[in-house]
Amino acid sequence: MRESLRPTRRSRAVPVLLTVGVVTFVAMVTGGARGPAATIVPAVLAGGALTAAVWAVQRWRADRRAYEERLTAWAAAEAVQTERLKIARDLHDVVSHGLGLITVRAASTRHLEKPPEVGAALTDIEEASRGATAELRRMLTVLRETGGQAPLAPVDDLSVLPAIVRAAENAGVRPELSVTELGAVSPGVQVAICQTVREALSNTARHAGPTDVRVVVRRDAEVLIVSVADAGPAPGWHQAPGAGHGLAGLHERVNALGGTLATRHKDGGFQLTARIPDEVPAP
Repeated sequence: MRESLRPTRRSRAVPVLLTVGVVTFVAMVTGGARGPAATIVPAVLAGGALTAAVWAVQRWRADRRAYEERLTAWAAAEAVQTERLKIARDLHDVVSHGLGLITVRAASTRHLEKPPEVGAALTDIEEASRGATAELRRMLTVLRETGGQAPLAPVDDLSVLPAIVRAAENAGVRPELSVTELGAVSPGVQVAICQTVREALSNTARHAGPTDVRVVVRRDAEVLIVSVADAGPAPGWHQAPGAGHGLAGLHERVNALGGTLATRHKDGGFQLTARIPDEVPAP
C-alpha cells in the first residue's frame, strides 16, 4: 500500500488543551491574591477553562471519528487498486498466452506452400503478435514496479476449484462443491470464478467457523453464476472478521467483466452470488 498517502491524524483539540493547562496554572498562581480580582479572575478563568476542556474533548472525539472514516475509505480504495493490479497481471498472462499461440501457429504455417499473399499476411501476423507480447511484458514490468513485487504464479482456471475447496476444509469449513456443465469458459472469467469462491469461503471461515457451505457454479445461457451459501455461524463461534475490504476488491474484479456481485442473509446464513457474462458460447 502507498503509505505516503495514508491519512494522518490531526486534531485542533490539542492546542486548546494546552491552553486550558496554561490558564489553569495561571488561575492557581493568582489564587493567593487579595481583593475583588482575586475572586473574579480565578472564577472567570476556571469557567473558561472548563468550557474549553468540554469543547476540546468533543472535538477530539469528532476528529477521531473523522480520521477513522478517512482511514477506512483509504483502505477500501487501496484494496480496489490492489485488485486492479491483479486484474492487469491476470490479463497480461491470459492475453500473452493467446498471442504466443498465434505467433507459434503463424511461424509454423508461414513455411508451408501457399500463395505469396498468404505468406505475407502470416509474416505480418507473426510480427504483430511478437510486438504485442513484448509490449505486454513491458507493461507488466511497470505494474510490478508501481504496485510492488507480486509472486509469479500461473493464472487460476476451473481445475483449481477442488483445491480451493480443500483449503477451506483445512480451515474447518465443511464445503460442498457442485459444478454443472459449463461449456467453454473464457480464461478471464475462470480467474474471476476462482477468486469469488476463494474469497467467499475465506469469509465463511472467519465469520461462521466450522459450518456447512454449498458452492455452486453453473451456466445460465451466456452468464456464469457462482453461488456460495453457508448455514450460519457454528454454535459458540466467535467471529474473527478481517479488514473487510476483500469484497470491495471482488466487486471490482466482477464489475470489470461486466458482471454483478450480490450478498444477502438467507435462512440464518449468508449467501454470495456472482453473475458474470461470458462471450464464449457454450458448445
